[in-house]
Amino acid sequence: MSRAPASGDEDGRAERPTFESVVSPEIPILWRAALAMTRNHHEAEDLLQDTLLRAFQGILGFNGRYPRAWLLTILRHTHHNRNRRRRPEPMDPDRFAEGALAMGTSPGADSALLSRGFDQHVEAALRALSPKLQQVVELVDISAFTYDDAARALGIPVATVTSRIHRARVRLREQIESTSREGVAVK
Repeated sequence: MSRAPASGDEDGRAERPTFESVVSPEIPILWRAALAMTRNHHEAEDLLQDTLLRAFQGILGFNGRYPRAWLLTILRHTHHNRNRRRRPEPMDPDRFAEGALAMGTSPGADSALLSRGFDQHVEAALRALSPKLQQVVELVDISAFTYDDAARALGIPVATVTSRIHRARVRLREQIESTSREGVAVK
């Protein structure tokens, strides 16, 4: 004899999560992670779209626990797969600097924060960091990701995020102090 469960499975689990309930609240976080990973609005849009498509296809297999971790893992794997198909090209520091400045002029809350909160010295110090350190600063300090979420988004251990953010902050502080000492006349 079997009976139909009233509001969930017989073992007490809730109904299967829906795409809207799981994915929609996490889209802003996925967008910031995609932008930090690609450093390009168009590529970030494509990455986010591919991630959402994969999440839609896999929602029936998702158990409903830890949706942000699940989605950031899909985002990271999608980004990795997209880059694996491309031929690697060396990073051009000038191109990255232009992209970082363009991010500050685009509409939105994040760009408003960037344009108001960072002066030219801080922007220059941020651009002087290595790409790995820049990614962690963008996710943790600018986009307010937790260390766990940043680690999931980048596919690295939390300890690596902690180490990188510490090194980045020390280098930023040193660079900014150095720049401010050069610009201030001695009395």
